[in-house]
Amino acid sequence: MPDTPIDALRALAHSIEDRAYVPYSGRKESVAALLSDGTWVPGVRVENASFPLLIPALLSATCTMRCAGRADLVAVVQSQPFDAAAPAFLTGALDTDWTLAAPDLLVAGSAEALPAPAQMLTPAARLAITEPEGLARAADAATRAHIPESNFPVGCVVETSDGDLVPGCNVEHPDWTRGLCAERVALATARSYGLAPPRRLFLTCPKDPGATPCGACRQVLVELAAGVPLVIDRGDGPPETTTPEALLPGAFIGDGLRA
Repeated sequence: MPDTPIDALRALAHSIEDRAYVPYSGRKESVAALLSDGTWVPGVRVENASFPLLIPALLSATCTMRCAGRADLVAVVQSQPFDAAAPAFLTGALDTDWTLAAPDLLVAGSAEALPAPAQMLTPAARLAITEPEGLARAADAATRAHIPESNFPVGCVVETSDGDLVPGCNVEHPDWTRGLCAERVALATARSYGLAPPRRLFLTCPKDPGATPCGACRQVLVELAAGVPLVIDRGDGPPETTTPEALLPGAFIGDGLRA
């Protein structure tokens, strides 16, 4: 049995490492992020053939937390040592000081005695839904977008082949390169929880019903949700259904890059 909350958090981080999507580097990376009440959030590394579109495990867990309406992070353990920029990332993301207490451990400056990890955060729900219900859930996810930079909420729901519904919302950071779009948050969350592949995606942009996924999301969708119907809310008009391949003809696949 783990002796301390940190020992328990380390065990959890290592237990989910195999969920990482790392076909190009083979470098598995996972985190267990601890909230103030003992709830913990998983996150894994998600790679892409376009290497700059990497989703680090820490970013994945932080975005999952934000999309669940939580921001009370107190500690994070990673299965591999953190890079030197990790404390600054969390400081910017949560507006509180963070300390690298050990090579694999980040602790909030305001944290006192850490709670023992207990229940895992469960953002997904399993139920059968209609297309309008899927879009309504995407709209609900958009209400939790963390958008201090743009004030432009986006919501997404990934429906897996097992019927799990995984929400995603856009999560921004003062350093714009460290934010993540709703589609990628939902896909990374599904991967971090070890869920089945996507079967359908729902997307809504309440302030711009004519919007479509950005180029970066299109590239990630082609790799992680190939051929999957993407249902886009069009406001007062009928929804549009398309696919990642239709949105990004000639996408970079990168088979020659695989480890």
